[in-house]
Amino acid sequence: MQTLLILLLIFTPIAGAGALLGFSPTALFFLSALAIIPLAKFIGDATEELAARTGPALGGLLNATFGNATELLIGVFAIRAGLIEVVKASLTGSIVGNLLLVLGTAMFAGGTRHKTQTFNRVAAHANASTLLLAIIALVIPAILYQTAPAMHAETTIEELSLAVSALMILIYVAGLWFALRTHSHFYAADTDKNPPKWSLAKSVTVLLIATGAVAAMSEILVRSIEPVAVGFGWTQLFIGVVVVAVVGNAAEHTSAIVMAIKNQMDLSLQISIGSATQIAIFVAPVLVLVSAGFATPMSLVFNTFEIVAIILSVLIVNQVVGDGESNWFEGLQLLVAYAIIATAFFLHN
Repeated sequence: MQTLLILLLIFTPIAGAGALLGFSPTALFFLSALAIIPLAKFIGDATEELAARTGPALGGLLNATFGNATELLIGVFAIRAGLIEVVKASLTGSIVGNLLLVLGTAMFAGGTRHKTQTFNRVAAHANASTLLLAIIALVIPAILYQTAPAMHAETTIEELSLAVSALMILIYVAGLWFALRTHSHFYAADTDKNPPKWSLAKSVTVLLIATGAVAAMSEILVRSIEPVAVGFGWTQLFIGVVVVAVVGNAAEHTSAIVMAIKNQMDLSLQISIGSATQIAIFVAPVLVLVSAGFATPMSLVFNTFEIVAIILSVLIVNQVVGDGESNWFEGLQLLVAYAIIATAFFLHN
């Protein structure tokens, strides 16, 4: 896997050169997408190495900030380009993808090796209940948008979105305190078994270079979205929910699956459900706050189809993790649910 990721790095200079030489938008879209996958993995590796050196509190903050660097950078460039609906769709796709595609694949792959796998039910429920809170944060602005007087709706929604975003970031910080301080035993891991493998200088250098490269590739990717949508007949909703979301989370997908195969389901769930939680209560609110400085600010009003997809994904995951055990059949159920939702987004106009 590491060899494949290193080979994929060749697409970074190719995409960069293609942007300068005037490659077609379609070629640039797929080249930049392929380039982002290994870069996101190296950002994650460098972050983990730094977290191993800094201790759990600062390590958690580093993971929150740089672990979602890909989604944040793609989101910022898309907001700057005025592609607000693509940003919302990619956030929806990241949440749904992590809960159904990543967790489903992990449970299925792990279940084919181990008849029944167990995990910490309390920790899993803590993340899942936070996702339910995130649903409230997404549903209330949408309901207000439908019920507020039209002449005041836009201003009211923007103000509510900013307030809700600030509160969601607050609950995210509280969640870090819960996981890293007051109830760290729920998430305990033997850090002595995973000492840093990289020097501090190497970790910082890789993190900075990979983050800068992701920023460049994200800008190329975002500039190509509209032409690709027209050329393939895809909607921006489908591109955001499926294509951009899968690209942005591809590195995390492989990590969750590998952990499940090794029968480390606690780590697998922490990656999949934890990533979905970070997207919902950290990345989305940060993008709302950042967008306030652009010409077209982003609100937390997602369309009805996106909200329903998120709600159903959270509900089925809560049901699956409720007993603290998993098997291949539960994983297959999650994968089928993802296939149904992805197909519906493809057909949605």
